[in-house]
Amino acid sequence: MMIDTHCHLNDRKGFPDPAIAIRRAVEAGVEKIVVVGIDRDWSEKAVALAEAHAEVYAVVGWHPTSAAKYNREELAIIRDLAAHPKIVAIGEIGFDFYWDYSTLEQQTVCLYDQLDLAEELDLPVVFHCREAYPALLDVLEKRPIRPYLLHCFAGNLDDAKRAIDLDCTFGVDGPVTYKKADDLRECMRFIGIDRLVLETDAPWLSPVPYRGKPNHPAYLGHIRDGLAACLNLSQEEVAKKTTDNARRFYRLP
Repeated sequence: MMIDTHCHLNDRKGFPDPAIAIRRAVEAGVEKIVVVGIDRDWSEKAVALAEAHAEVYAVVGWHPTSAAKYNREELAIIRDLAAHPKIVAIGEIGFDFYWDYSTLEQQTVCLYDQLDLAEELDLPVVFHCREAYPALLDVLEKRPIRPYLLHCFAGNLDDAKRAIDLDCTFGVDGPVTYKKADDLRECMRFIGIDRLVLETDAPWLSPVPYRGKPNHPAYLGHIRDGLAACLNLSQEEVAKKTTDNARRFYRLP
């Protein structure tokens, strides 16, 4: 069995009927699914899905590309949502220097507020980081070490080394199956199986052979297989170890 540690069943366009997607995933060997928020609306949907489905857990927070609409009143709402027993982390938060949807100042305020909230509530943190690893790691290196997960890790070896020093966990997605992703696979081998978890980021980042099509939690096995080939491990070893890592990070039963 496997755990999809990061997906967006709360995206109504991608998943008009999440119950069908959950059933397909379970049939494909995915025992638990973590649905991640990017703002108030998507966080509330994540909580609703967690309430409605035994297999689903939720992460609540404000994505850096949503930071232009963030304010301290929204933080209070995230705090209230985080009291739900099936909330397992704050996220996805961080920096995004690729899209120009919010300023660095807006992203920074949003990030620091939620890092403080996670520390206050003793919750793990799930990070989105795009073309911004040095900036994010600069922030984290000045704070107490906490359970951090770098969702869809796409940094270089230096970024990986710095993150390992912070005891980070790393999310592995569809790109590990892409033909030209040799640098990413080198990083995965350097990081090692003890720090890796599987995630789809569905409906995005579909693995081969579904690249270019909408992603689905049921495709998690293709990411497992790509990681197994990368690390020269069996599919069973990768499934067991990444599931153990996910349970530990999210404090799942």
